[in-house]
Amino acid sequence: MNTKIAIICVLVLVVIVGDEVGVARAQMSCNPEELSPCSDAIFYLRQPSDACCGAIRKQIPCLCEYHSDLTLYDFINSPPLLQISTFCNVPFPTDNDCP
Repeated sequence: MNTKIAIICVLVLVVIVGDEVGVARAQMSCNPEELSPCSDAIFYLRQPSDACCGAIRKQIPCLCEYHSDLTLYDFINSPPLLQISTFCNVPFPTDNDCP
């Protein structure tokens, strides 16, 4: 009997946590234009600013979406963005990381 109650409690917890993650993703704005603080680093190969690194970090949940978007694929995999990824210590996804 106690095992059944424990299993039910775990399942309820999983549903609650999963729902909160879904809400967080729904509130996340996946808009590549929010990477605009990185424009100098991308187009003029300048060192990424703190604002750029912050923008990249905020967009981490969106990087697979951008990586999978054929219109953004070359941009996300461009040498300047990969350098920003390294400088900001934000690993960009590869083909193997994204479904």
